Amino acid sequence: MDNQHKEISGYRELNEKEIAAINDIKCAAEEIELLIESLVARPINTDARWLAIGKTELQQGFMALVRAVAKPTTF
Repeated sequence: MDNQHKEISGYRELNEKEIAAINDIKCAAEEIELLIESLVARPINTDARWLAIGKTELQQGFMALVRAVAKPTTF
């Protein structure tokens, strides 16, 4: 369906600069995800709890950056 965001409450039309900014954020998030996965895969004694906390906090941070650009109108 074209323009699905128009059917979802709280979403607005984004301009090209906003879309590019969100795509940049998503790209950086993917790079960080690869870093986290590489830490998990390394044969070193990492603290799984802190890895999970770091992953969660970074996910929240990237989501906050996207929301800062997208400026949704809902909670």
